[in-house]
Amino acid sequence: MNTQLLLIQVFNGLVNGAFYALLSLGLAVIFGMLRIVNFMHGALYMLGAFAAFALGQLLGLGFWPSLILAPLLVGLLGVVLERGLLSRLYGLEPSYNLLLTFGLTLLTQDLVKQVMLSRFAVSSAPYSPPEVLSGVVNLGFVVFPKYRLFVIALSLVVCLLTWFVIEKTRVGAIIRASTENPVVTRAFGINVSLWVTGVFAVGAALAGLAGVLAAPIYSVEPYMGAELIITTFAVVVIGGMGSIMGSVVTGFAVGVLAAVGAAVYPPIANTLVFILMALVLLVRPSGLFGLPEGAR
Repeated sequence: MNTQLLLIQVFNGLVNGAFYALLSLGLAVIFGMLRIVNFMHGALYMLGAFAAFALGQLLGLGFWPSLILAPLLVGLLGVVLERGLLSRLYGLEPSYNLLLTFGLTLLTQDLVKQVMLSRFAVSSAPYSPPEVLSGVVNLGFVVFPKYRLFVIALSLVVCLLTWFVIEKTRVGAIIRASTENPVVTRAFGINVSLWVTGVFAVGAALAGLAGVLAAPIYSVEPYMGAELIITTFAVVVIGGMGSIMGSVVTGFAVGVLAAVGAAVYPPIANTLVFILMALVLLVRPSGLFGLPEGAR
């Protein structure tokens, strides 16, 4: 493989890694506070893309308004899901949450499929990036699409901002306290239930944001999150369940590794991340950045 092709694969891997990072970050935020493995995260990602498409078709909104509104709508849906359904399962076996979110995923995918077919007469739809981000940029060592560079940059900013808020601010301190000892946190007059709902909404909004960013690259279709979510779960496990920085670093690293691996040896492309997950778990069961179970 020549150097230019390798660099192109690295940048393509960073684009995929941007989506892995945003999705796994949302999963890590939700799991870190609620200990819920949200199997519906891929459907929320798809809903972000679909919301951007629908806002454009029905209201004529462009990419930039949709980039803000679509994640907010998905976050609002997250509030409804957490308050209306998931909150009723707290204290039960984790399998109940898994089954519920899996069932909601199937329901959401079929519902969006029917809406796209009946309202828009398409099963898959392209979504154009803004004019200012069309074309390519010559970086000197490689020519790369402007929009994909924007995806990488925005994902990094959002991921680092989320990490900063959770790790370095009073808001993050309340979230961590609510996670580690909700009883004592309530004794200080903090409404833990309200914070739980807010955290779930933020995690859902991050998935929605990833979906909006993905729409111009992969197009909008009801099952676009189905395969991606499996890899995202692997990323979360490799980075460490509940680890914010682990999710971000591992998301980008896995994206690059998978892209380069696919170019070097294509047959291993779909299994490389799972081989890596198995190796990491053999050496460090808590993940690369996760704390051992007894230390939590």
